[in-house]
Formats: sequence, C-alpha cells, structure tokens
Amino acid sequence: MSESRICIIGGGFGGLYTALRLSELPWESTLKPEITLIDKSDRFLFSPLLYELITEEMQTWEIAPPFAEILENTGIIFQQGSVTDIDVESKQVKLDKDREIDYDKLVISTGSKTPTEIAPGASKYAIPFRSIDDAYRLKEKLRLLEELDPEKIRVVIVGGGYSGVELACKLSDRLGAKGRIRIVDRGDKILKDSPEFNREAAIKALEQRQVWLDLETEVSKVELDTISLTYKGQTDTIPADIVMWTVGDCVVELIQNLPLEKTQRGLLKIEPTLKVVGRDDIFALGDIAECYDADGKLLPATAQVAFQQSDYCAWNLWASTTNRPLLDFQYQNLGEMMTLGMDNATLSGLGLNLDGSVAYIARRLVYLSRLPTLKHQLTVGLSWITQPLVELLSTANRSS
Repeated sequence: MSESRICIIGGGFGGLYTALRLSELPWESTLKPEITLIDKSDRFLFSPLLYELITEEMQTWEIAPPFAEILENTGIIFQQGSVTDIDVESKQVKLDKDREIDYDKLVISTGSKTPTEIAPGASKYAIPFRSIDDAYRLKEKLRLLEELDPEKIRVVIVGGGYSGVELACKLSDRLGAKGRIRIVDRGDKILKDSPEFNREAAIKALEQRQVWLDLETEVSKVELDTISLTYKGQTDTIPADIVMWTVGDCVVELIQNLPLEKTQRGLLKIEPTLKVVGRDDIFALGDIAECYDADGKLLPATAQVAFQQSDYCAWNLWASTTNRPLLDFQYQNLGEMMTLGMDNATLSGLGLNLDGSVAYIARRLVYLSRLPTLKHQLTVGLSWITQPLVELLSTANRSS
C-alpha cells in the first residue's frame, strides 16, 4: 500500500500537468504516493487551440486527447466525475454516484466559469467559449445557419479580451463576406492588458475583416434573435443570430463553499509555495487561486500561469513528503501569443515581436511542445506535417 495518497481535483493545465510531473519525480519505492486525478470530462482540453476547431484547422483528437490515453503507463488513477463536496477535516473528496476518495494531500485546480448571469437572457441564449461542448454548440449553430443561407450571419461577441478577439477573427475567416461580426466591450479599448504590439496587430486584423467594435457599451438584455446594447444611456436592440459570451470569470460553487481562507474576490488565498493559507495538506493553483509575481503584481488567469505553477506544485508535494525545502513560485513571463485568423497570429515576448504567418507557425510549434505527452506531440506533429499533402491529394482526386 502507498505511504500517501495525493488527490488532484481538475484535469486542466494546473491539475493534469501537476499529476504528470509528480509521476516523473524520483520517488523512493516506500514513499511513492497513490496519485488520483479527478475531472468531470473524459478528455483534457488544450484550451488555447480551441479556436482552431471553428475553422476546422485542427481536429478534436489533436487538442483534446482522452485522459486514459495521456495517463497510460504513468500509474496515475483517473476518476471521471463531478466533485460534490470536500471534507477538509476528514480529508475526503466526495463525488457524484456516492463515491468517496480519501487523501493525505489535496491539489485544487478546478478552474473558473463564465458568469453569463450578468445580463438578463445571457444564460439562456448566449454561448460561452471554454469547453469542447461550447465549441460543438457554436459549430452546430453555424452549420444550421449556413444551411439556411441567409444574406448575412450576424454574430455578437461580448468581451474584447483575448478570447473575444481570437474568436472574432476565426469566425470572420470561416464566414467570409457572409459574416457580420461585432465585438461589444464596456471598456474604452480592446485587449487592455495586452502588449502594444499585439494590440495593434489585433486591431489591424479586425479592421481587415470589417469586425465592428462597440466600446464603452453594456449588454442590457439577450433574447432569442436580438441583443440590447446600452451606450451612454441610449439603448438599442439589434438582430443577432449568435451571441458569444467571453467576458468575466467567477469562482465555481464548490470553491465558494469550502471552509478555507479566501480573498476579497472569493479566490483561495495561497502562500508563495502554492499551499492554501492555514493548511499544510492542501495546495491550489490556476484560476481559483490568487497569485502574484515577484513584484507583487496580480497574475492573470491564463494557461501559461497554471502551466508554470504545476512544476512548483509537483515539486513542493514531493518535497513535503521527502523532507526537503519547499520552493516559492517564481513566474517567468514568456510573452503572449494570439491567433488572429487562419494563417495569422501575433507573438510578443522574450525580445521578439512577430505577426502574420511567421507568428502563426511559431505559435503552433510552441503549443506543440507543451502538449501533455511526447507521444501526443509526435502524433499531432506528424498530422500537421502530412496534412498539406493529404489536402493536395484530395484536391487532385476531385479534379480527376
């Protein structure tokens, strides 16, 4: 029997990569823990590449491999299910279907959710863009609209941050002249936290695609085929075939109900070692933990932050079990990448500023190197290399 049991809740960048790093560390046979990973989905989602599903530049298997495939031969136990409660005193995680998992160390990395409750009707009619199911829902709606062949397909994207801009460019490239796409944001500019080079590249890409920007504008209501927008006290209702909701983050109910120290924003309060304040047995990372860099600046809820935290979390779990010193998390800003449509992206960081097709290729290569296993990296990389040849042969066959 294992000396200790480590339970990890959430199979995103924070949780999955912590589990994988833990399985690779040099455990003594008598100390090697039983590692359990819990997620409600049967697949890991490499979320920065979710946009490529809309334009069919990539396939689901490439960006969302099954956990069973990723965890093969790692010794990590995977449990698919929804966590209903965590009893931090008895050290027990409760799942649906009356399942219970005991632990000695716990890692919480559940991620956050998109608060569509902000505007009336948004929960019912707007589509968030966080999961494979969200992407499928959007693709199905696009398919139905394209079959109807209207003069215009009107898409309103709420939120002028990274997700909203990337989604607008991909949708514009998919719909072409038939698309009428609008970004709505309450701020006075898009991508307010982005490097100036990336913001300028994004504005240029949106202008080329004739994407409308409604800044300093609030959403007052969403209905089946309309959206009501308020600008400087004046409300207008305009037609909308699709409303995408990409703005905001809120803590999931599970975290809200935990008897652990929280910040004013409702996030878990953590030490620099990623331990939850007041607990030696619980670590937290990703969207649900408030984390700062060495200069005291609040870190954004991004995949890059969670990816880096996973290394420290795994090390500190190992160190706490093997009586070694724990390390304070040190964030390294490696820059920012955004997709701006098909064969177009922007990249800023580490002294480089790239846009266009060169940045598009660089972005793909960086993300390829961050896919969870070497096997998956090789399989996806081979697919990308051979795809142009397959498309060429397919075109030749249709012509003959």
